[in-house]
Amino acid sequence: MELSGRKISLSAAIGIMIVSINIVAALLAPLLAPHGEAEMVGSIWAPPSDAFWLGLDNVGRDILSRLLFGARTTISLAVLISVISFAIGVTGGFAAAITGGWVDAVLSRFVDAFMAMPSLIFSLVVLSVFGSSTFVLVVTIAILSSPGVFRLSRAVALDIAAMDYVEVARLRGEHLGWIMRREVLPNALPPLIAEFGLRFCFAVLFIAALSFLGLGIQPPYADWGGMVRDNAQAVNFGSLAPLLPALAIAQLTIGVNLMIDGFLPENGRAEGEGP
Repeated sequence: MELSGRKISLSAAIGIMIVSINIVAALLAPLLAPHGEAEMVGSIWAPPSDAFWLGLDNVGRDILSRLLFGARTTISLAVLISVISFAIGVTGGFAAAITGGWVDAVLSRFVDAFMAMPSLIFSLVVLSVFGSSTFVLVVTIAILSSPGVFRLSRAVALDIAAMDYVEVARLRGEHLGWIMRREVLPNALPPLIAEFGLRFCFAVLFIAALSFLGLGIQPPYADWGGMVRDNAQAVNFGSLAPLLPALAIAQLTIGVNLMIDGFLPENGRAEGEGP
């Protein structure tokens, strides 16, 4: 398979297909879902049938419809969280690497101290104090994800900052933002793209974990982690209701990883580096 003149491996093609299906499901959820997100249409944990292809959940809602709406919630929030964490982490990491000195020392020590705190416990405390609103959830997970992005960005930028073309830009009097945007970022894209995929998967799993604990996306909105929690007892009755959203989480994270791995350049660096 080829895309824009570049050969795409089979694993990357499979990843693209999986991610594309999920994106279409998320975007068209209101049109594809046979029932409403919170509409109760039958008896509790009814088995799959012609009317309800994947059966019903713990309060009689259509599982297929909930999975589609859950895709919209989970994917949109994971993308938003990843973008915010990268905005924080990349900006801080590049600034620390290029500026050096006390700026690098202060930012690095702060990040090291922050990473020493257990992520799940920290998020549980924050959400318990400030509530489980979508805003608090997004900001909390984004902040927890940004230190990892900072460390990678700083490590990559340290090598690039030592290049001659970066030194020439400094001698020309270019400001920090220009050097970060025009000199460092284009040459740091391959590892950052891979990290974005990992952070997206981290966000998906973290949202699911918090929802499973009851502190994530709140009812009646659907998300895959909450669906696993709601239908956990169905296993005792031989129902597959809790396994379906768990499978949805697994296939999305696998698809993203396959796609990202297939798009990374072999040389590990972007072409056309330097001014």
